[in-house]
Amino acid sequence: MDLSVSLPSFLNPIEQKIRKLVAEKIARGKVDLAIRVRESASASKVTADLGAAKAYYDAIKSVADSLGADNFSGGGAIPLSLVTGQEGVLSLSRDVDAEEYWKKIQPTFDAAMEAFLADRAREGNNLKADLLKKLDALDQCAAFFAQWQPQMEGKFREQILSRFEELLCDKVDRDKVDQNRVMAEVAALMVKYTINEEIVRLQSHLKAMRKEMEENPAPGKRLDFICQEANREINTIGSKNQFVEVGQKVIDAKDALENIREQSKNVE
Repeated sequence: MDLSVSLPSFLNPIEQKIRKLVAEKIARGKVDLAIRVRESASASKVTADLGAAKAYYDAIKSVADSLGADNFSGGGAIPLSLVTGQEGVLSLSRDVDAEEYWKKIQPTFDAAMEAFLADRAREGNNLKADLLKKLDALDQCAAFFAQWQPQMEGKFREQILSRFEELLCDKVDRDKVDQNRVMAEVAALMVKYTINEEIVRLQSHLKAMRKEMEENPAPGKRLDFICQEANREINTIGSKNQFVEVGQKVIDAKDALENIREQSKNVE
């Protein structure tokens, strides 16, 4: 959590207490908190340093005498504001007990925090519903990939066999070729082109997302990480695809996943 706290300087002694109270309720995100105090009767005390005032007066008078007293209005009198405006002549102090102030501030602080958390819970429920909707769309995409997996593998097998036949026709008598060896080579190549592992991992990632949303009180960072892993599987499926229908589903899946990833930044 990135927490920024703005307080009147006399309340600085209770800043750490306030930070701790906020951190107990909010785990992630940018939070700005400001407390303003308006008093009906001021607890401020103004004191004057008469020695400093006389020293400033004498120095100013010395300068005035050297330049001519008519440089000041009112027959050469040195304005009092000129003396009192000098640094250190007047000082403001507050005899403040920050803890006593906190006793008065805390009810308002608690009410504001309660209202904030209620709004956050309401927005969080709406966000969760949207994320689950996107997860449903991704589940449908994963199921579609699984449904098309046999056709994709059949296409790969057909292309590989076709290439073998082209090579064999050019170089050797096909009758002399060990068909079992050919099929073994095809099977080995199919391991590279199949999307079964990607589908299994994608479905596992989607289940992990749902679990985080249901069980983790602050799933934001985990959701973002899982989205990166799921995106890797979808990209791989897309790179192996040769069907327009599957290509469209890859686009749909990436769109839904990107929405989840963007929204995860708004999740604690």
